[in-house]
Amino acid sequence: MTAAEVRALEIVRVDYGHPDAMRLIEEVQAEYVARYGGRDETPLDPLMFAPPEGSFFVGYLHGDAVATGAWRKEGVEALGTTRTAEVKRMYVVPRAQRAGHARRMLAHLEATARAAGFEAMVLETGDRQPEAIAMYTSSGYEPIPGFGYYRDSPVNRCFARRID
Repeated sequence: MTAAEVRALEIVRVDYGHPDAMRLIEEVQAEYVARYGGRDETPLDPLMFAPPEGSFFVGYLHGDAVATGAWRKEGVEALGTTRTAEVKRMYVVPRAQRAGHARRMLAHLEATARAAGFEAMVLETGDRQPEAIAMYTSSGYEPIPGFGYYRDSPVNRCFARRID
């Protein structure tokens, strides 16, 4: 995919319950079932993704919803600050993967969280998602101690990056 096609990804803030968001969330949940044997059971309240405490985004490629990404206020200490926002529900559909859309969405999440006053982004992922770990580490994220719902899981991997 060319740089122009990556730029063609239109990222739109939507409510957590938006139909495109719900469809893509179900797709990523199916991916978790395939990789880990179960859905992500992290307790989430849709209001966590309402500004100014969070935001949920869908990425559209020529009108087709192909990506999601969100952030919510976390408050865990990381990299010298508690002004942290947590990356949630990063996902790109298989037909649009490996085209730079995840990096574009991540950069958008960082920019909007920074504009909302956050100083660092934190995230949880799992060891059965090596492509996600590679993207995060190559984007400047570094390992941090476990936090969140799966902090004690042996497959849990947590990362953070300063964005201020």
